[in-house]
Amino acid sequence: MDTSTNKQETAQAAVPVSHPLLAMSGILVGAFVGMLSETALNIALPSLMTQLHVGIGTIQWLVTGYLLVIGIVLPLSSLLARWFTTRQLIIFALIDFIVGATISALAPDFAVLLVGRMIQGIATGLLLPLMFTVATLIYPPYKLGTAMGMIGLVVMFAPAIGPTLAGIILGVLSWQWIFWAFVPFLLIALVISIKFLPNVVEITKPKVDILSIILSTLGFGGAVVAVSLASDNGWLSPVVLITLVAALLILFFYIRRQLHSQTPILNFHVFSLSHFSIGALLIVIDFGMIISSMYLLPMFWQKGLAVPVALTGIVMLPGGIVNALVSAIAGRFIDQLGPRKLLIPGFLISIIGILMLIFTSTNSPMWYVIMAHVIVMIGAPLGMAPAQTYGLNALDQSTTSDGSTIMNTFQQISGAVATAVATSLLGLGQHASTAATTSRTAFTNGVHTGLMFTLALAVIGFALSFTVKNDKHTA
Repeated sequence: MDTSTNKQETAQAAVPVSHPLLAMSGILVGAFVGMLSETALNIALPSLMTQLHVGIGTIQWLVTGYLLVIGIVLPLSSLLARWFTTRQLIIFALIDFIVGATISALAPDFAVLLVGRMIQGIATGLLLPLMFTVATLIYPPYKLGTAMGMIGLVVMFAPAIGPTLAGIILGVLSWQWIFWAFVPFLLIALVISIKFLPNVVEITKPKVDILSIILSTLGFGGAVVAVSLASDNGWLSPVVLITLVAALLILFFYIRRQLHSQTPILNFHVFSLSHFSIGALLIVIDFGMIISSMYLLPMFWQKGLAVPVALTGIVMLPGGIVNALVSAIAGRFIDQLGPRKLLIPGFLISIIGILMLIFTSTNSPMWYVIMAHVIVMIGAPLGMAPAQTYGLNALDQSTTSDGSTIMNTFQQISGAVATAVATSLLGLGQHASTAATTSRTAFTNGVHTGLMFTLALAVIGFALSFTVKNDKHTA
């Protein structure tokens, strides 16, 4: 073993703790529930449309409204972490999630259900960036790949397993129990965090730039609203174009203000580090790929293949299990092989699986669709953990919080954009089918059109993976 390797493997964590995994456990459980919540309702959307008497454009807000709040809160989490202790923020987030889940479970109509979902979004917007920040500070650099593999279980496995768990619940109970099922896990996470979570981010209480907060809220929130409206009104609708252009202009002035501020809410100078920029972009692409496929696939099972909702959850399970296994081991391979050797095959495998889904029909055998889903779930986590490690390893202690917040903000916005684009293409493909086509065939054609966007993301990710340097430990 050479001298540089010895130095890497004796490097200490920025904030050493005796039991890092125990310290992370509460955040991991809370963030897992948050990510699970992103896709858990997907399988229930068709029945919720009927029960709540709303259309597909309206019901989609249960997904995008949740992402909207996450997109607003996430950019502010780095500032909040400098004003409040890690423990205060995590404990507040877990209590907030319990309140939001309870409101959703008791909701008598769509409006109250949406409010409950948005309250849950506040918690997820705090938990996700803090999960990355805490991990990068309490784990030494040579173990960060393993830590990212563990976090991959949250980021990748939770959205993948969400439809399965929701389908099983819906097969026995009502949709309200999807939210009741969150509560005991959140209570466990709360107890663990109160007992074991240390404070890891230094409290500096920087000056609060009110104008930057307003610009952040309007810019990131407006972008999510614009793409969400596009799925129902069309991308060329005046309200969509005006909202999107306004949001982008506001974001331009927000980022410009942060770059020239002595105490920015987010330090966008981290994008001057090429490793971070490439890692962040790969995460955005990979997450958009997984969210769009997880949005389309449960509806395809039900409306294209006429599979009952309870069985839909079961047939989604093999992909979820494979996703968990690959996510768990990917981190260890990063430390041994470096990110490039996982990213390239990861996106290539995803492309194969997506192509298999595009060639499905209303008569496709169940095993074929399950196998295609499993292949996608092998490739996607092979891209996520290496991208996270590659990007975050480029940062130092002073920029870790900003970097993880920026990564997660763009990741969640990509989820909202991917959902909206997939919904739009689903409608276009369905509408383009001839009048003589059956409703099941028309819907399947719509799913294929939506998956073309998922495929495009995978191809871009595959090409971008070749620019990654295969350093096992990025300085």
